[in-house]
Amino acid sequence: MKRILVTGAGGQIGSELVPALRARYGSENVIATGHVSPLPEEVSAGPCAYVDVTKYSQVDDAIKECRVDTVFHLASVLSALAERNRRDAYDVNFNGMNNVLEAGVANRLDMVVAPSSIAAFGPETPSDNTPNDTVQKPNTVYGISKVFSELMGNYYSTKLGLDVRGVRLPGIISWKVEPTAGTTDYAVAIFYGAIREGRYTCFLSPETRLPMMYMPDAISALMSVAEADGSLLKHHADFNVNAMSFTPSELAAAIRERIPGFEIAYQVDELRQGIADSWPDKLDDTVAREEWGWAPRYDLDAMVDDMLENLGRKLGAAPAV
Repeated sequence: MKRILVTGAGGQIGSELVPALRARYGSENVIATGHVSPLPEEVSAGPCAYVDVTKYSQVDDAIKECRVDTVFHLASVLSALAERNRRDAYDVNFNGMNNVLEAGVANRLDMVVAPSSIAAFGPETPSDNTPNDTVQKPNTVYGISKVFSELMGNYYSTKLGLDVRGVRLPGIISWKVEPTAGTTDYAVAIFYGAIREGRYTCFLSPETRLPMMYMPDAISALMSVAEADGSLLKHHADFNVNAMSFTPSELAAAIRERIPGFEIAYQVDELRQGIADSWPDKLDDTVAREEWGWAPRYDLDAMVDDMLENLGRKLGAAPAV
């Protein structure tokens, strides 16, 4: 990788991936793009461009003008929002992916990295220690779009010679970007509630177990799979990566150990609960460990300690007690 373009650079992952790529490859060699202008402060310190991935010409022009050889394609409409805005989700998640892949072939890119998600699995998927290669059949627009991305990524890799790689990310936890409407975003919002008010009302039921990952591990997974020796890879755009799994009640208990007065209540959002119930409890990431040496750094306790320390500093407040 010499010149890298990142789509969706202003999102939760892009806001931390772009600085990490710039630290590794040089600020001038990583171009942050998005469909809003200006981009967030986290990514605007280096080269930036406006790119709407639903417009092929904009994707193609950006690749040509910026002389890139690698694209990290992060632009996506996430789970709950995709259910509410199906047309926008189709345009961004399906057409956007296709535009990036076609522009990649046309411009002879070295690589496209397109993260997938646990949403690519469905109710018929074995939920406990979900295998890398198994039944998927998701029942959400977002999940279906991720299966599309995986299958198309594998197709372009094997049939058209475009190196497409991706990992199935669990729920991502980060202190740097505000939580949005994602199904797993309770695991970020709960820390804001704990620090500011000493309490939080969760939109998932207390025993909803989901795979989760701290952002530094997510960034490591994306960069590591991109940097892996391609001759050793048998898979392409569909690697499971696992770090930790917990329920809202378990996360609340871990926070309460550090903030003794913390309280949690539950007001279940049926849309997001239904989505969460269709996802795995834990992923078997043996394939990623064997093919490119994947290994996470953070477990639940390490993540909670780091979140409370850094988010407390960001908010300028000691945790409420």
